[in-house]
Amino acid sequence: MTAAAKKIFSYLLKASIVVLAFVFIYSKFLGKNDSLKQFEVLISVISRNQVIYTLTAVVLLMVANWFLESLKWQYLAKKLTNISVWVAVEAVFCGLTWAIFTPNRIGEYGGRVMFLPNRKRIHGIFAMAVGAFAQNVITNLVGILASLWFIYYFLSLNTWLYLGIMVLSLAFLGLFLMFYFNISWLVIWLNRIKFLRKYNRFFEIMGRYNANELWVVFGYSLARFFVFSLQYYLVINLLLPNIPFFNMMMTVFVFLFIQSAMPSLDLLDIGVRSFTALHLFLYVTNQQIAIIAAVSSIWLINLIIPAIIGSVFVFKLKFFDRTA
Repeated sequence: MTAAAKKIFSYLLKASIVVLAFVFIYSKFLGKNDSLKQFEVLISVISRNQVIYTLTAVVLLMVANWFLESLKWQYLAKKLTNISVWVAVEAVFCGLTWAIFTPNRIGEYGGRVMFLPNRKRIHGIFAMAVGAFAQNVITNLVGILASLWFIYYFLSLNTWLYLGIMVLSLAFLGLFLMFYFNISWLVIWLNRIKFLRKYNRFFEIMGRYNANELWVVFGYSLARFFVFSLQYYLVINLLLPNIPFFNMMMTVFVFLFIQSAMPSLDLLDIGVRSFTALHLFLYVTNQQIAIIAAVSSIWLINLIIPAIIGSVFVFKLKFFDRTA
């Protein structure tokens, strides 16, 4: 393929990604979107200043959330190449644009690693997997502990059954944490699979992170978790200020835990999120419309707005970059 053909093909590919993302987003908002309309109705009876301050704080927390993810990505990528904070920010937001129309946000990997040198991109997928694993560990750790509280407080289970669930849950958490801080074990196991052994040069990156580095990644992931948990608190508290703080936050943690385990498409994720939140928050409030509206608004701020911003960075991708 000639240089001119590559340039044209690259531009068309970038344009296709952006158009596809906007078509998905536009089609979602063009149709009936009762949740966000309900949110507008609910906030119409609340002090305008209170609404403005709360939503401004939520948007700023969105920026903080993805900035923390960018710092985490920059830190993980150091094993491959040095990238600036700004390049990490571009990569993260570009990945969110790709994620919006791909199952389980797989496109986020592709969008992000395209900002790495060509020969480091496949390695970057496995480096990114370490960060995703850390985030998943946090969600499971906090979510399972919150679930144990939720089951004890709201569900009438046999004592022995509850103790059994608790023991299994704590054992699972222990194994999960042990596996994360010894992620090099995964490299060893993959090397034992004959047909995967030849790809060692790609996945061995996961074994390069020592315990101290994994703790740093863990810290970034923990900070992110509490940032978006705070977003849920602010919006739900805006609409339903009478829910006790502890009950609300524990239910939010359970919600995030359940949500993380459910496969979805980001753009269609709002229906899944709403359904989950609707049934879960029934235990702490009967204001289902307010809960669905809160979840929808956070989804819009945390995923759709960043995906639109990320579309700008799609045009900076270098699909045929051959640098090392």
